[in-house]
Amino acid sequence: MSITTTDVALLRLLQLSSASLPVGGYAFSQGLEYAVDAGWVTTLDHTRDWLSVQLKASLAQVDCPILLRCHRALQGNDVERLRYWNDYALACRETRELRLTDTATGNALVRLLVQLQVAQPFTQKETSFVAAFAIAAHHWQLNEEAALLGLVWAWLENQVAAATKLVPLGQTQAQRLLGEIQQQVPAAILHARALQDADLGAGLPALAIASAQHEHQYSRLFRS
Repeated sequence: MSITTTDVALLRLLQLSSASLPVGGYAFSQGLEYAVDAGWVTTLDHTRDWLSVQLKASLAQVDCPILLRCHRALQGNDVERLRYWNDYALACRETRELRLTDTATGNALVRLLVQLQVAQPFTQKETSFVAAFAIAAHHWQLNEEAALLGLVWAWLENQVAAATKLVPLGQTQAQRLLGEIQQQVPAAILHARALQDADLGAGLPALAIASAQHEHQYSRLFRS
């Protein structure tokens, strides 16, 4: 997998995928906090397995292929198609908390883009982070590969940061984990590219249970 982009576009990609992007992604553990509390995830190996399964069975099955379709809809100036895939992404969120994660970060990114004078192609009460990310990527002329890598990295960095606090992991362990999961990203993106529309979707029962239980957890570091 190779990426061809300008220096300016590369800098925009780094900005868009940075953990410092003020969209609030750091506030959500996406079920990981309950998984740790329940004893499902207690070691570095457990964390690697938890994230690897999500990358292969969720990011590669839902977020990445929908990002591709949103990006292509923007290239074709097809607002209705963009709206369709935005709604599809939201419909794939299996719990109220996972949907909140998507819409809270998506709406926050839209507000940020408006402040940065990035024109919004459609008005939507609830915008998926995937659709908002595609809008930013298209505006800043990032190609599909760059946009996909940026989206996956934003997810991975936030999840490893959450695991560092919750499991907990040491800083060296966190960097090791990032490096190991990175090696799985090209295959996940290749898989996402090969999917037909009818293939999109994911089913991760343990993740859904963890997310739903997190809403009622007696004590939380992360938002619900």
